[in-house]
Amino acid sequence: MKTSIVIRSKDEAPRLRLALASLQGQAGLDEVVVVDDGSQDATAEVVADAAGRLPLVSVRHEAPQGRSAASNTGAHAASGDLLIFLDGDTLAGPGMVAAHIAVQAAAGDVVGRGETWNLRCTRFLSDPESGVFWPHEAARAARMGEAEQSASRVTLAQVRDDFAAIARRAEPGVYPGAAPRRLHEIEMAALRDQADSPRLWAAASGSNLSTPRDLFLAAGGLDPAIDINEHRELAYRLCAAGARLAPAEGARSYHLTHRTGWRDPLRDGAWEAAFRARHPEAPIDALKAFWVALGEGAAPPGFFAS
Repeated sequence: MKTSIVIRSKDEAPRLRLALASLQGQAGLDEVVVVDDGSQDATAEVVADAAGRLPLVSVRHEAPQGRSAASNTGAHAASGDLLIFLDGDTLAGPGMVAAHIAVQAAAGDVVGRGETWNLRCTRFLSDPESGVFWPHEAARAARMGEAEQSASRVTLAQVRDDFAAIARRAEPGVYPGAAPRRLHEIEMAALRDQADSPRLWAAASGSNLSTPRDLFLAAGGLDPAIDINEHRELAYRLCAAGARLAPAEGARSYHLTHRTGWRDPLRDGAWEAAFRARHPEAPIDALKAFWVALGEGAAPPGFFAS
């Protein structure tokens, strides 16, 4: 089985540099496809620099087309039998690729969901490697002591030689906070313990997700009209066609969090309209109620048990 990682990235060169470094030495990795979705920063230089250390294929959109379209471009450019999707601001933990290969080898037509953790410490930094803060965080930087600033950094040396120093600062959930942590726990528990649930599609992750390339292409890839929850809509189609969503145990990724560019799926309704138009029977109201309950700290309803 040949494995390709597809990374979609836009204007996050410092984080992409770290993400690419985390792929060096990953057992079972045959190809890295980077889709530059119209970046205006140093992304091209970062990709060119990594090409000497990774089996790398580079594709560029001259104008941004969005996450879904970038993922589709990467899938078409890839040559692997297995695709693993990763974001340009996300580190691959040690053994991530091998864990996805293992779950895919267990049975055909499997969509593998990895464990999505976050690094809260990087949220104020424009460059986690150098420790440079976003310009609008200058006052915060002035208040922080040298030791606290140093603890916020994630360096290439740590990625390559001391990943445990990174993992010790991580928390479960793709974003910081109690609600994302609880969501991660519930989704992973459902994948492990409720394999027959008809709603497991909702436990798909946007990053650290694997699928056979043929399965992805036959389904038509991600819907370019959806750029939030595009992974859940794809999983809904794949599961309806007979695929199985399963946990990729030990496949851990680490989101280098930031305070800009995040969109709330409960406030941005474009994805919902597109999802409903394509799948009017999907339990979107129940899914949103589940997320609202998590955000309010209430006991979450048994969404996956339904």
